[in-house]
Amino acid sequence: MSPVNFTSLTSLFQSSDNNGASTQLMRELLILVLARATSADTNVEPEEVATVQAILADVLGETVSEADIKLAATSEMFERQSIDRYLKKATRKLGDEDRILILQSLVRVLRADDHIREFELDYFDRIANALKATPSEIAGLRAGASA
Repeated sequence: MSPVNFTSLTSLFQSSDNNGASTQLMRELLILVLARATSADTNVEPEEVATVQAILADVLGETVSEADIKLAATSEMFERQSIDRYLKKATRKLGDEDRILILQSLVRVLRADDHIREFELDYFDRIANALKATPSEIAGLRAGASA
């Protein structure tokens, strides 16, 4: 299955709930958010793409090509609807752990080239707001977690 299909995301606006779709939705959101992060500052660095590939391999157990990541980063789907709108709708179907995983993974991608730019900060803020992340979630803090 191509990672740039985003069928679960687009179906959010067409149906109320699909059983078993949350795993696919999380997969698509993770690919989309991380891929778009590589182009947030309009300067796609090889380190950022490699970090996205490593995260997807670790989290999803999938190998995603550089070409697929670049395609997802420039997906035409978001010229009709903003990524914020899709994320706000999808957040209702994500668990807290999924939202935290997306944010922590995003931080890894933004730090991959050792230089965080203003456009990347803006992108992170938009994603965090769309995911309705609390300050403690953004900081990676969870009740009951050890230091």
